[in-house]
Amino acid sequence: MDKKNIANYIEHTLLKPEVGPSHIKQLCQGALTYDFHAVCVNPSLVKWVHKYLKGSPVNTCSVAGFPLGANTTTTKLIEIETCLNDGASEIDMVMNIGLFKYGNLKTVANELEAVKKITNNKILKIIIETPLLSKSEIVTASKIVEASGADFIKTSTGFNGIDTTTENIRLIQSTIKSGLMIKASGGIKSLQQVKKVLAAGANRIGTSSGIIIMEEIPLD
Repeated sequence: MDKKNIANYIEHTLLKPEVGPSHIKQLCQGALTYDFHAVCVNPSLVKWVHKYLKGSPVNTCSVAGFPLGANTTTTKLIEIETCLNDGASEIDMVMNIGLFKYGNLKTVANELEAVKKITNNKILKIIIETPLLSKSEIVTASKIVEASGADFIKTSTGFNGIDTTTENIRLIQSTIKSGLMIKASGGIKSLQQVKKVLAAGANRIGTSSGIIIMEEIPLD
């Protein structure tokens, strides 16, 4: 894979709590230099990212219910609506992991359906947080996300341990039957890791090490 091919999979991510507007210009410049698919930031920074990326092919992505997934559905919907109004075209939302593990699957499913409705034609990715789930729970979560009509299932936030394994990506891929895509994230810091998760079936990569990864690719 050449630089352009790899770059198309990468969402250049910066979700640390100490990040502010002063970090955004450099972040976006890096994304524009390498033609990454998107820049992903916390909701309060979406308007700055959208401003710097306006007119470019790089998309603006943000998060909702991040990183715990424990907000109410109403709170998540307001958060998503605000992000979309500020210029985001892609949303990564954390499902309610506590309710899911408690067995309240209908409530979780209803929330995902409500979120899908409000995002309309924008890209919706649901984070299931694989480090906190058993193999059977990953299968169940994958089926719920698929039924919701979301565009992607995302492995993790990276805030609850690193578990971006090729085994889990293959498990998700073998479970879903539709065109639902997979975003791998959490601890992906090298070109070798990128190649492994893509080979396992991932369609997108979320990483804060995008530039480091791109610099590993030999020049043509």
